[in-house]
Amino acid sequence: MSPHTGPTRPRARLGATAVLLTLAGLVLSGCGLGTASGFTPSAELAGPVEDVDLSGASIKVGSKNFTEQLVLGKMAVILMKSAGADVTDLTNIPGSASARSAQVEGQVDMEWEYTGTAWISYLGKTKPIPDETKQYEAVRDEDLEKNGLVWLEPAPMNNTYGFATPTEKLEELGISKLSEIQELPKAERTFCVESEFKNRNDGFEPMLEAYDIPLGSEVPGSNVKTLATGAIYAATDQGECNFGEIFTTDGRIKALDLTVLEDDRQFFPKYNVSPVFREEVVDEHPQVKDLFGPVAEKLDDKTLIELNAQVDVDGRDPTSVAMDWLTQEGFVA
Repeated sequence: MSPHTGPTRPRARLGATAVLLTLAGLVLSGCGLGTASGFTPSAELAGPVEDVDLSGASIKVGSKNFTEQLVLGKMAVILMKSAGADVTDLTNIPGSASARSAQVEGQVDMEWEYTGTAWISYLGKTKPIPDETKQYEAVRDEDLEKNGLVWLEPAPMNNTYGFATPTEKLEELGISKLSEIQELPKAERTFCVESEFKNRNDGFEPMLEAYDIPLGSEVPGSNVKTLATGAIYAATDQGECNFGEIFTTDGRIKALDLTVLEDDRQFFPKYNVSPVFREEVVDEHPQVKDLFGPVAEKLDDKTLIELNAQVDVDGRDPTSVAMDWLTQEGFVA
């Protein structure tokens, strides 16, 4: 299970043949993994990272092609350029499978990646680990052993599935947790979900079971609307349903004044993001840990919702958003 799909997160996992065809197409086009990434500035490192020196390092930075990844990827490019590294910007790779393959094969040295995505989609596990720390440690250890990838300390942000309600409506309903939906009349148990999530064996129906409101007996089928990913936010905001399936760091949560209900039974996998490097890069330049550690610590859900909203709602460029945040937080000057 991986909520990386649609305009914000690519969710589908490509088969091995599709991945090879995708990468082959990129190479045959003469573009390699080059992207329309544009100019990325550098600055002087400041604050807790000001003494980091990556002079002489040559690092290729990749990212997937949705908003959050572009912002994080640009942060990485800016930070390492500012530390004196020779950085190749390969952000905006189409699809998580292509981005992952590029790093495993050595075409990319560094990317931000999500623990849940790696555990389930890349490492082939079927059951997530509910504890965030244990999930990170399991991914860190196995990905290093199998693929030579080093996971630095994760950020507190967790971009997973969730359900959200307009804040005013949620106050009217008088609940704040998913477990409390069962206290509502059946007529109020209305949901907007996308087709993939609705039909997954680890998606909507298992979630309802986990919260003791199974589809059919406790949530009538007529209470569920199946919509495209991007349409769910607007439909929820407009009252077409009380509970809309969302991604927990999507900028539209803030823009539409939605509130995410607490997943108090920890049904959804954890998707904490971490800077991930090829092992040889960390061995040669261990100071990357000092560069990314303080930055990752600041990346909580609230921060990513704000940064994503600046791109998706306000129309700003991801590079500018990344640079402004690093400056505001005192990492560059």
